[in-house]
Amino acid sequence: MARKPLLEFTEKGIYCDQGKFYIDPWKPVDDAVITHAHADHAYWGHKHYLAHHLSREVLYYRLGEIQLQTVEYGERVMKNGVSVTLYPAGHVIGSAQIRVEYKGEIWVVSGDYKTEDDGISTPFEPVRCHHFISECTFGMPVYQWKPQAQIFEDVNNWWRSNVNNGLATVIVGYSLGKAQRILQNLDLSIGKVYTHGVIENTNEALRRNGVILNPTHRITIDTPKDEVRKGIILAPPSSVGTPWMRKFQPYSFGYCSGWMAIRGAKRRRAADRGFILSDHADWDGLISAIDATGCEKVYLTHGYTASFTRYLNEIGFDAHEVHTLYGDDEGAPSQPPPDGEEFYDAFASNKNIENQKVSPAGGDLEGAGGLFL
Repeated sequence: MARKPLLEFTEKGIYCDQGKFYIDPWKPVDDAVITHAHADHAYWGHKHYLAHHLSREVLYYRLGEIQLQTVEYGERVMKNGVSVTLYPAGHVIGSAQIRVEYKGEIWVVSGDYKTEDDGISTPFEPVRCHHFISECTFGMPVYQWKPQAQIFEDVNNWWRSNVNNGLATVIVGYSLGKAQRILQNLDLSIGKVYTHGVIENTNEALRRNGVILNPTHRITIDTPKDEVRKGIILAPPSSVGTPWMRKFQPYSFGYCSGWMAIRGAKRRRAADRGFILSDHADWDGLISAIDATGCEKVYLTHGYTASFTRYLNEIGFDAHEVHTLYGDDEGAPSQPPPDGEEFYDAFASNKNIENQKVSPAGGDLEGAGGLFL
C-alpha cells in the first residue's frame, strides 16, 4: 500500500494531514502557514497564522487583529512532529518558501518567487527537496526579463524627460512589492516621490516592521498639484482612469508589469509607457529554480500550468499540473478584472480597510473608483 503523501491538494488549499495545517489556504482553516501577504495567498478567517516576521505589519494592516506567529528564515517550527521552515522566495518583502519535512520526506511550497535579487527582498534561495510545488505565472519562453538596472535607467530617464516637458509622472505598480521596488530604484535627485494612500499605508506598515524605505509623501486633498508635478507619483493599478488620477493632468502614465512583454499590453492598459518589470521568475528563472531543488516531482499551481507541465516532462522532469485558487498579482491583461493584488488594491482603497474582511481573490470591484484615497 502506497504511503500517503505528506502534502495534499484539497478544496481548502495545500494540506499536511500529519501536521494538521494548510499552506496558503483559500478557505477558513484552523492553522495556516502563509508564504506572503498578497491577497490571493493570505486570506482572512483562519484561526492561526504563521508567516515570516517581515510580513507581520502588512498582514495586520490587511487582515486586522489575527492570531499571528512570525519566524525568521531558517527557523524551524514543529507541528505534530512535522518540521516547518521558511526560506527566502525573493518575490516581495517577507515572502517565503515553505519547507515541510517528516520522516525524511521533504516538500517545498514556493508560493510566488523570482530569482533576480531586487535589492529589497531577501534573495531567492533554492531548497533541496523530493517534491517541489511551484508557481509558473510566466512559464512561456517569451518571458525573459532584462536586468532591473536597465529597466530603472529607462524609468528615470522617462521621469526626467517628463519634468523637463512640464508633465506629471504617474507610475503604476502593486502596493506590496512592486511599489517598494520602484521606490528604492528611483533617482531622487530628479524630485520627490508622492504616493497614493493605498501604497503609503503599505509603506507605513513595512516601516513599522523595521524596513528602511526611501522618503515618500502621501497625496492628500491639500497636496499642491504644482509640487506633485515636479516629482513622481506612485499609484496602484486600481487608480487608473479614476478621477483621482485625472486630477494630475497633463501627465505621462507608465505601467510596470511582466505582462508588458506581450504586444498590445501597454495599449490595453492605456499607458504611455510600459516597463517590463515583474516580481515573478521568468522562463529561465523558473527552470533554473526547479532544477536547483533536485526534486523528484514538481507540481505547478498557477500560470501557464498546462504548457509548462508538458515542457518540463519533455526535458526529463516528472511534472504535474494541479488546481489551486492562486491568482495573478500582476493582473494578466487577458483576464480583466484581474485577481490577486489588483483586486486587493481596489478593495484597500476604502479608508476603513482596518475594519474590513478581505474577500476571495477575483471579485469585481471596478466600480469602487470613488473610494480612492
